[in-house]
Amino acid sequence: MGLRLAAEMRICSRQHMMPPNLARKTPQNVHVRIAEPGDIDGLMELEHRVFATDRLSRRSLRRFLRSRTAEVLVAEEAGRLAGTAIVLFRSRSALARLYSIAVAPHMGGRGVASLLLIAAEAAARARRCRAIRLEVHKTNHPAISRYRKSGYRQFGRHAGYYEDGGDALRFEKLIAPDRPGRRVAHNGRARNLHRGREGGRIPS
Repeated sequence: MGLRLAAEMRICSRQHMMPPNLARKTPQNVHVRIAEPGDIDGLMELEHRVFATDRLSRRSLRRFLRSRTAEVLVAEEAGRLAGTAIVLFRSRSALARLYSIAVAPHMGGRGVASLLLIAAEAAARARRCRAIRLEVHKTNHPAISRYRKSGYRQFGRHAGYYEDGGDALRFEKLIAPDRPGRRVAHNGRARNLHRGREGGRIPS
């Protein structure tokens, strides 16, 4: 999946706007927005096109779409979903988690994953988070390279985390200065929340 960025994009959100330097660097005709309930069929189609295992159910996707502690983002081109990202939040925590990021096969190599990553970080900042974390399969070298180039650092490893027995590498990026009264929680082994897809499950 490519890292090339070009042309123009906009982020439509209830709470946050596109970073001002992003419009010059994004794939033409692709925009990122907050997912809506009407996107459920497209999200389900994307699940089946991208992942061979560990797919989200329709019920789970609906729960994320309704949840106040989740932000579901979609990248769209010509009315068709090009990718999606899910970011999770916890009350009174300055830590966000990138639960999932996925790009439709026909959009590979066009920088959509990088757009979604930037949008996920913007969503976390809008909720006053200081850092964002994710897990990625140790063999998912394109994703690992993308995260490192985007400023993420590895801080841990979970042995045998995935269904295939593979280890998960844990990454973190600081996205805002410390704020009094807000702290990043260190919870040890993550509960099975962050398949990461890009940053966890391996797309088929």
